[in-house]
Amino acid sequence: MSPIALTLLLLLVLMTLLLASAIGYAVHRHPALTAPLTAAGMVVALVITCVCTIAAR
Repeated sequence: MSPIALTLLLLLVLMTLLLASAIGYAVHRHPALTAPLTAAGMVVALVITCVCTIAAR
């Protein structure tokens, strides 16, 4: 892989973790919404699905 592709992959992983953490924290602060791990896992699954769809092209 080229250095640019590796950098973009690292950025994508970091942004996914940041997004999952933010959703998990928000749900943790408002527990009436749903369990924090479930919400964070759903965000990670959504991002991975979108990336796989784009990468398959």
